[in-house]
Amino acid sequence: MKYLTIIISIIALGLMIFNFTKVNFSAPFKDDSLIALITILASLCVILMMLILRVSKRIEQKTKERN
Repeated sequence: MKYLTIIISIIALGLMIFNFTKVNFSAPFKDDSLIALITILASLCVILMMLILRVSKRIEQKTKERN
């Protein structure tokens, strides 16, 4: 599970970097720039969810060790 979350986070980071190059900073809310911004936001959400999943698995493992 650890490696899967890392791989998904790396893919999301790659998508974020790729879409950052597609943003037209003179008109960021038009056509392809808007789609790129939405994809950047979605990638950030995926990275955040993977971090939450890793922390929750770590907490679950520590509670099992106690019992």
